[in-house]
Amino acid sequence: MSEPTPQSAEPLIELTVDRVVEDSTTDTRIVVLSRTDGQTERFMIWIGAAEGESIRRALDTAVTPRPMSHDLIKHFGEHLGVTVPRVVLTDVKSSTYFATVYLENKGVTRTIDARPSDAIALALRCHTPIYVTQDVWRRRSGQNLDAWLSKLETKNIGAQEV
Repeated sequence: MSEPTPQSAEPLIELTVDRVVEDSTTDTRIVVLSRTDGQTERFMIWIGAAEGESIRRALDTAVTPRPMSHDLIKHFGEHLGVTVPRVVLTDVKSSTYFATVYLENKGVTRTIDARPSDAIALALRCHTPIYVTQDVWRRRSGQNLDAWLSKLETKNIGAQEV
């Protein structure tokens, strides 16, 4: 399930998107990611409301009357024969996460720097694995994320989850 990163011999950790929840105190969204290897620890990233909506639509496989930005990017890739074999959460600096989108065409792999929210939204649409480096996993917030998330979701009872 995990692949080594090109820069290091440490295996990547594969993640899946659990859900997107609203943080009403900051008018942002939180993407909650879980490991696919059965470990119960979570990974959370705060993102903008529009980006959260895009990820939620991809999770729900909602079809919009017109293509949204991430759908358009996916369609460009399909028409040009470019695939997205994976996306990787690669770094964190001052609580800001960074991601890389891997692109493949005719046996050549290239990478593009991306916001994690865009990388995740594209990965969901392309049915592509999402990974995090061991270093970023270790450096994620040290707080008890599950307890914090539970408190946030309790506070939002009656509010619509996005």
